Amino acid sequence: MAQGVLSFPLTSFHDDGALDPDGFRTHVAAQIATAPGAVFPACGTGEFFSLDEDEYRQVVTIAVEEAAGRLPVVAGVGYGWAQAVRFARIAEEAGADALLVLPHYLVAAPQDGLVAQLEQIAARTRLPLIAYQRGQVAFTATSLRRIAALPTVIGVKDGHSDLDRLQRLTLAAPEGFLFFNGAATAEIQARAYATVGVPAYSSAVHAFAPEIANAFFGALRDGDDKTVERLLRDFYVPLVELRDRVPGYAVSLVKAAARLRGRPVGPVRAPLTDPSPADLADLTALLTVGLDLVGAAL
Repeated sequence: MAQGVLSFPLTSFHDDGALDPDGFRTHVAAQIATAPGAVFPACGTGEFFSLDEDEYRQVVTIAVEEAAGRLPVVAGVGYGWAQAVRFARIAEEAGADALLVLPHYLVAAPQDGLVAQLEQIAARTRLPLIAYQRGQVAFTATSLRRIAALPTVIGVKDGHSDLDRLQRLTLAAPEGFLFFNGAATAEIQARAYATVGVPAYSSAVHAFAPEIANAFFGALRDGDDKTVERLLRDFYVPLVELRDRVPGYAVSLVKAAARLRGRPVGPVRAPLTDPSPADLADLTALLTVGLDLVGAAL
């Protein structure tokens, strides 16, 4: 998973909000065809929070079928540990390879509680777990050692971008423990994360423009600073500025960009909202710029 961009596919919905399994199959197959390091269905970008258990089963099953053993399938689970375990069992039955444990719902919790959450999930599934620290979840080095001692906890995805804390965690972790950059629009901070030993990252851009995401990843890997900085300056930074206009655009803009490229992903579900006409026009122009930079077509 550390050898390529991590794909977080969008969950396809019809215009009336119903799940579109065929659209999702087409979308996730196209994502897998671009050879990401792993595919993460039903996570944040995939609107896990809006899926019921039957829809979740369909999404994970389709991702497993399309991956066909060629790359890891890591399904999202979340809420309190009891509900997370229900999703974990569905993912296990569907053939997922591992689970991404999304931040628990609503309440703040002490470090002992954060550890206990993972202990409870780990005790009830055989699948490897990656803990996502973001929002109200932030591990100390002591807690990191405790969760890393659990046999099936294999890594942490970080969304805080606190490099001081993250460096402490990487130094506290056992050899082979995985770390991923899970910041929103992770490419913006990819070089900084790499300096503390975390080169792998998830890419929302990969969901609509794998050409751009893979070009950036390759340039970063090869030390091509000129290309990295041109993509950051002319595409990624303007994308972040557009994303920050409205809460929820971290998903809504990604879906809108995918639709602009003919991907059958449909609208977002409430409480998210699709971009305004003005923001959609700005997104279209920016997407054209990004694709032109890497020689791809809209």
